[in-house]
Amino acid sequence: MKIYLDTANVKEIHEAVSQGGVDGITTNPSLASKEGRDFKELLLEICRIVDGPVSAEVISVEADAIVKEGRELAKLHKNVVVKCPLIPEGLKATKRLTAEGIRVNVTLCFSPTQALLAAKAGAWCVSPFIGRLDDVSSNGMELIRQIVTIYRNYDFKTQVLVASVRHPQHVVEAALAGGDICTMPTAVFHQLIKHPLTDIGLKKFLADWDAQRQR
Repeated sequence: MKIYLDTANVKEIHEAVSQGGVDGITTNPSLASKEGRDFKELLLEICRIVDGPVSAEVISVEADAIVKEGRELAKLHKNVVVKCPLIPEGLKATKRLTAEGIRVNVTLCFSPTQALLAAKAGAWCVSPFIGRLDDVSSNGMELIRQIVTIYRNYDFKTQVLVASVRHPQHVVEAALAGGDICTMPTAVFHQLIKHPLTDIGLKKFLADWDAQRQR
């Protein structure tokens, strides 16, 4: 399973990439607005840091405008994947952009039927938001299992990008369910490596080494 960071913060991206394991980036208008920078300049800088797909979301909601915006974003860098909302106009735009060879991440997916239509429209990946489903007492991870099964049943090439991840257990469950990609906040990424027994073990090893040197 590929691991993406869900952030537009360049400092966070640099730090995480230096540790290895980061395969791509997802951004959205909310994340980008927090950085207070020109979005296209920010996107280009991120693409220079990460040698992998970088999802950039459109803000238009009408097919012709989405296509125009998507083309402009895709021209910025070969790593850019255009994010389109899972609405009728978004699916129209997805079909057209895909036909032009532009990769599309269909976002804000909350049901297996939505995911099925995204795949039929030619989406490069679909982004089910599991944390937001959990927030309203639905089973977000069950949605991932359903989508993975449907795509395998019919050999769809669309990848399942597990989004709205809240904690490391979501990452584990996404991998067990067969998700192709899991995107997460930087804080969750750093939690993946943490374990108290690792810290305790390292502390003991170093203490034993110091004791040996003092003999």
